[in-house]
Amino acid sequence: MNELDKLSIGKRILQQRELLGYTREELAEKADITPRFCYDLELGQKGMSVSTLCKLKSALHINIDYLLFGEQKNLNDLDSIKTLIETCPPDKLSHLLDIITSYLKAVN
Repeated sequence: MNELDKLSIGKRILQQRELLGYTREELAEKADITPRFCYDLELGQKGMSVSTLCKLKSALHINIDYLLFGEQKNLNDLDSIKTLIETCPPDKLSHLLDIITSYLKAVN
């Protein structure tokens, strides 16, 4: 079994938070933790409970194996795009579709 590296876990939390465009305060609210605890996690200064791990997994739309160990099977750009789409509010999906369609027309 791989050993947990809090610093690497923190870097993955930070990277995913930034990918999703969340502030630390927004992530903390979504994961039901304090912004300070979120900061400590991102710096690898604190560990977390299983409950917090599950909340972060949901808030970050991320795989627990990847979060803990950096292992994600078949991680690619499409997975990142899918993650971003999943965070889009349902009432805004039609706008997102318009944006993607316009972008694809412009680059082709």
